[in-house]
Amino acid sequence: MAARGHVQDPNDRRLRPIYDYLDNGNNKMAIQQADKLLKKHKDLHCAKVLKAIGLQRTGKQDEAFSLAQEVTTLEPTDDNSLQALTILYREMHRRKYSLNGSPSASSRAGHQAVRSGGEEGPAQRGVPLSPLHGLCPRGRAISAKDEKLAQTMFLPLAERMVEKMVKEEKIEAEAEVQLYFMILERLGKCEEALDVIRGPLGEKLTSELQSRERKCMMLYTRLERWPECNALAQKLLLKNPDDWQFYPSYFDSLFHLMDQSWSPPEDGEHCSEGSVHHTVAEVVRFVEERIKVEDEKDSRSLRGPYLARLELMHRLRERGYPEENLPGEPLNLMVQFFRKFGDKPCCITDLKIYLHLLSPDQHVQFINRLSEVVPLGEQGEDGFAFPEDTKALQRHLCVCQLSRALGLHHSLDVSGKLHLIAELKAHYHHGLKFGNSALKTELQFSDMYCLMAAHVYIDLWTETGDEDMVWQCLGLLEEGLSHSSSNAQFKLLLLLLYCRLGSFEPVVDLYSSLDAKHIQHDTIGVLLTRYAESLGQFSAASQSCNFSLRFFHSNQKDTSEYIIQAYKYGAFEKIPEFIALRNRLNQSLHFAQVRTERMLLDLYLEADIVLSLEESVKAMSLSSEEDDVPWDTLRDNRDLTVFTNWDPKQRQLTDEHRTRSLEEETAWLRIRSLTLRLLASLTPSGHAASQQNSEMSNENGVGDRSSLHRSLLSQLNQTLHAAAQIAEKRTQYPLLGPPSTRLASALSVGSCHCQAAALQLSVHLQELESAGLEILNKSKGDLLEVKESKLKTQPSLLENLVFFLETVSIVLWSASYCAKILRPLKTSLQKKKKKKKDANTAMPLVVCGFQELTGNLQDLLTQAVEHIRGQESGITALKLASLTLEGCSREEASFTKAAMDKVQSSYLRSLQEVGDLLKKRAETIKNLKI
Repeated sequence: MAARGHVQDPNDRRLRPIYDYLDNGNNKMAIQQADKLLKKHKDLHCAKVLKAIGLQRTGKQDEAFSLAQEVTTLEPTDDNSLQALTILYREMHRRKYSLNGSPSASSRAGHQAVRSGGEEGPAQRGVPLSPLHGLCPRGRAISAKDEKLAQTMFLPLAERMVEKMVKEEKIEAEAEVQLYFMILERLGKCEEALDVIRGPLGEKLTSELQSRERKCMMLYTRLERWPECNALAQKLLLKNPDDWQFYPSYFDSLFHLMDQSWSPPEDGEHCSEGSVHHTVAEVVRFVEERIKVEDEKDSRSLRGPYLARLELMHRLRERGYPEENLPGEPLNLMVQFFRKFGDKPCCITDLKIYLHLLSPDQHVQFINRLSEVVPLGEQGEDGFAFPEDTKALQRHLCVCQLSRALGLHHSLDVSGKLHLIAELKAHYHHGLKFGNSALKTELQFSDMYCLMAAHVYIDLWTETGDEDMVWQCLGLLEEGLSHSSSNAQFKLLLLLLYCRLGSFEPVVDLYSSLDAKHIQHDTIGVLLTRYAESLGQFSAASQSCNFSLRFFHSNQKDTSEYIIQAYKYGAFEKIPEFIALRNRLNQSLHFAQVRTERMLLDLYLEADIVLSLEESVKAMSLSSEEDDVPWDTLRDNRDLTVFTNWDPKQRQLTDEHRTRSLEEETAWLRIRSLTLRLLASLTPSGHAASQQNSEMSNENGVGDRSSLHRSLLSQLNQTLHAAAQIAEKRTQYPLLGPPSTRLASALSVGSCHCQAAALQLSVHLQELESAGLEILNKSKGDLLEVKESKLKTQPSLLENLVFFLETVSIVLWSASYCAKILRPLKTSLQKKKKKKKDANTAMPLVVCGFQELTGNLQDLLTQAVEHIRGQESGITALKLASLTLEGCSREEASFTKAAMDKVQSSYLRSLQEVGDLLKKRAETIKNLKI
């Protein structure tokens, strides 16, 4: 439990066994241990709270709450009790507890507010805390959102209090200086803040390297004091010419000075920080002097000055200055950089961002010049020459990576690409000998050759449509993973390709082995959650959603504890960062998507199978009135650069791609969210109690209910119209870019419109039969087949089958809702017929239409189940071992066959799960008789 993190209390030793029992889930022993401790130490508040936690977890809520209230009235102030109370009230879903106006109340209010996530902490609000908290007006705390009140009252008050301490020379700790700086900065008093940093108080800022200098640079920039900014950057770069954070400030200040036509004064210093460089010539000379110092060193040169020269050239060209070639010729400078640093893995990332400085007709010349300085051995029988050591290997690898980044790989024809793959594979296999003694967790030196060959295979697959290329690519990556089991890039690319082929089963283990940590569940989690349900792996989809949701739900608690500890130890600068992290995760697009998909998935798997739809909606606390998605503040936190990519700029992900992708993701989320709320509106428990004065409501709430249902349907239809316009754009993302949503396929297969029609069942009974049949027809065809000794896949058919299942579920729920309305109507008509003894009275069209619909649905489901059985038989009968793979060695073929087996197994599992659910849905139709 969190309470033990930083406890310095002597009671910690006594409490530890109780914590251990609670952590291990042994709640009864925790209660017994607490009772023993309380016999000896009756006033040990924390023991009482820990006992209450044990009682809460064993189902004795009333006893737990009573004990908690008893402790609360005693107003404990120790961290142990406060943190334990927080955990208890959170588990009891009672986040706020009463605070009396005692001297400790202000402190406890701050802790509780931070833990509950309701407000930012006092320091963020401009109110000092430990060791300055004793001077604060008791209980005065406001949210940082109320910026006006912070600026006019609390921040000035905090400033005056700190100034008083400065005058009395009571400020001793670095944290107090940091807090003073934060107050001045938030008040916009940059000049005063600068005086503090440059004065004697600034000397206390010693915990971080160059903390004073960085703060000065930030304030100079904010104040637009470019001469000081330039002069300070010079001084810092003289001390450490490899510190990249100060080069941008140095160059930025130069261009601002040139824009202002600044010139130094005739007498005296240029500025308070010293001399200023205000011309391009001076800056070029300064950088060249740093390079000269590096050239003359006996030890290894630093990269900073050499990169600074390229950066300066880039900026000069960007601004169209005539001095752009003053630093030198780009090709020669980059060749010089490669000579010095080509054996470092970072060389490719250093040079790649400056390749645009070369003209297109220089690309081949550049690669040839680099190849000349790569030491390779004699050519073998296959015509390939290999490096003799790892440094030479790294140089050769860098040349290959730069060739791809310049587009030279992409310009090759099919035979050229196949020859390139053979060369890259040969270098990969040769390089494995350098890693013979490596640990299992270490990467092989030649892994990047393998990855690059895989990228060329993908080029051939996307350009020619030849699926042999993707099978061989999978085999190569599986082989690479067998030699380098910790290579995340191999796993990510395998994950992507298996999903593109409609095979989710192998992906679960791949993602699990990535061992994604903390924020990565948000940044790359979409790679897993996007495909699980859509490829028919429902149990895996549940697990993957839960995996992500556990992280998001723990975020609130974890970040609150980080904030409290930051207060406690005076790390005030970190508090805004923690609050920003909490907001970023709470507003995450991925969080909203996973939450919505998880609830829909629960309904598809359980509603009217395990529980009724009404019970399922009630168990989820799902309300059709409430929209819990923060549409206005949604944040796209996906890491769209997680894949290693050497493609040239024109093939990379663009800003337009990112915008389109976010637009598509949001539209799909809106459709799914509205569908969920509409399903909730089909049940009484999906509605909050109607307000008495509501104009729409009547005695039984039906008016309010139908009005809400119509409103949600209208929103859904509007969203579908907007979504169709997005789908018409047919945006093609790079393969290594974001995965497309299910939006386009859902619209093209007719799933969304059929579901919308189902939710308007009473109006559109006749449309459903033909719409459902159309979706099933678009799901028919062979998922996996062998044609002309080649294995072919059609993963879109599997996705269409899942759309069919989802749509059938929604149709059945809507039909069930209508059946409840039609049954009393039919019974009433039958009674009238008996009274009148008129057997010829026809039933209303809606009743006949409903009976016809249920019969047709039964036939439709029978067809679907038979189709799936046929697919299972056909896929099981495929003999993949007999396939011949051209151009593969026996070892390579074994890895490729293994990948094919994984796809075959995954398809069978998906068909089995979809088939089982459809059979269960077929059973529910029998209850739809009216």
